[in-house]
Amino acid sequence: MSSRRFTCLNDYLVGWICALPLEAAAATALLDEEHPPLDQDPGDMNAYTLGRIGRHNIVIGCLPLGTIGESPATAVAKDMLRSFPNIKIGFMVGIGRGAPGPASEKPEDEIRLGDIVVSKPGPAMVGGFIQYDYGKTLSEGEFIDIDYLNRPPNVLLTALTKLISRNELEGSSVPRLVADMGMKYPRKCQEWKYQGFENDQLFVESFRHPDIDRSCKDIHCAESEDRLVSRKPRCSTDLVVHCGLIASGNQVMRDAVTREKLRKKHGVLCFEMEAAGLSNNFPCLVVRGICDYSDSHKDKRWQPYAAAVSAAFTKELLQLIPVVQLERAHRVSMIGKS
Repeated sequence: MSSRRFTCLNDYLVGWICALPLEAAAATALLDEEHPPLDQDPGDMNAYTLGRIGRHNIVIGCLPLGTIGESPATAVAKDMLRSFPNIKIGFMVGIGRGAPGPASEKPEDEIRLGDIVVSKPGPAMVGGFIQYDYGKTLSEGEFIDIDYLNRPPNVLLTALTKLISRNELEGSSVPRLVADMGMKYPRKCQEWKYQGFENDQLFVESFRHPDIDRSCKDIHCAESEDRLVSRKPRCSTDLVVHCGLIASGNQVMRDAVTREKLRKKHGVLCFEMEAAGLSNNFPCLVVRGICDYSDSHKDKRWQPYAAAVSAAFTKELLQLIPVVQLERAHRVSMIGKS
């Protein structure tokens, strides 16, 4: 920890929100320097980790244990802005659930476990997210009330363009950053490693997990090849980043039929549960590491790795944003009121 004490809450220009402790742990592991806590607003119930990445001072906040979805995320963001009123940009970083689509001749075009999905604005004022609500029975594949949400700040989109272009030439620094995390925290080293193509299984849309109380391994879900989508292995384990539309809702996506309807109709790449509570009052970039395929076959094996790569990608992006750009930018609280 640095001996330097930041006594001013206004020194922190970057807000980083996570939903789960494993996501906050990954974010904390990537700090170049951790700062002592500061006295926050008396009405702010959040617990923060403060630190620095490059020249940027970061405040990391996490949803209270056991809470998920839009409302808790909104509450965390509002309290963060109350205590840190000078925040200029925001991130929502952590695990997400993929919408993989059919097998491709080019495996890098497919969404696979351990890949990253980043929200990207599209046509018709789509800000990179849609908010959706389900019908009562998820297995029927019904959903209602699609709403298009605000776009991330331009300073983030400009940096994202630069990072994608640079990585096309030089490759991503995410693998090195994740390896450094493992060296810093050896007990997490194995969890933060790529979990292997043999553990990346995509089941056909029609095959539902038969027993919610038992794992796929216990009941041999993959024993029959006709239950699995046949996909080519990739030539390497290099990080693959997909930019596009993220769907946000208040329930965990657990149904392949619903997943496919949203993917085909709206071009959804990823599902998560918090961004809808942030984008209109806390304009942010959403970065998700893919941990499963939004179906009934749940497996937590990939979650730590997905959390690690999403955090490392966010650090990689932050390192490309000049501090002077943030100092000149509008505060998030001002954006939300405009």
